[in-house]
Amino acid sequence: MNLKQIQIAIYSLFLTNKFGFKLNKATTNADKKKLRLEYAVSLFSKLNIEIVVSGLDKVNPDGQYLLLSNHRSIIDPCVIEMALKDTNVFGLWVAKKELYNSFFFGKFVRNGGSILLDRGSNKMSQFFKDIKKSLSNNASIFIFPEGTRNVQDTDLTEFKKGTQLIAVKNKLQILPVYIRTNSNTALKTAIKNREKKLQIEVEFGDVIDYKDRTMDLEQAYRNMFDTQA
Repeated sequence: MNLKQIQIAIYSLFLTNKFGFKLNKATTNADKKKLRLEYAVSLFSKLNIEIVVSGLDKVNPDGQYLLLSNHRSIIDPCVIEMALKDTNVFGLWVAKKELYNSFFFGKFVRNGGSILLDRGSNKMSQFFKDIKKSLSNNASIFIFPEGTRNVQDTDLTEFKKGTQLIAVKNKLQILPVYIRTNSNTALKTAIKNREKKLQIEVEFGDVIDYKDRTMDLEQAYRNMFDTQA
């Protein structure tokens, strides 16, 4: 790790934990959304990255959704936060157990608004109860259906099973989002050269009715954004 990477790592650790403590005191979705957006703005300002959004007109600014996005980088949740900044849409991220217990992200993840998904547990009933409770508080659900970061030389990896079930069980409209720029490449470039102005392009797709069974959800997503396997 070189000096620039160390500097960014220290700054990111400080920023993430600072907002993790702030989020612990937030009591409403609006307060959490404001703090999460403030965090994202601070991070991308430091990295000199601009988020460019298309298709936002397809989003009901007061809607409640199951939002799904592709996933290549640790900054992707912040990318989505920036893409939705001109709406009132606030979502709880489905987060793996490792993130809950992470020294780097744990406090932010737990306090910022998330639902624990423990794939090693046989008790998935609690997961769906947590989702139901979140929806009753007017939150949306945000998920990376690939399950983990895509480090392959492909646009998209296979979706994990169960994503569509979340929408069906809770009668949630599905909001597809595609981070068209390789956000991991953008992050690496930004760390190496913070003077260089970078852009990450984000595209919102057409809302998918949860009752629509005419096509597999992954295939519908691929067709919508013309992604390759």
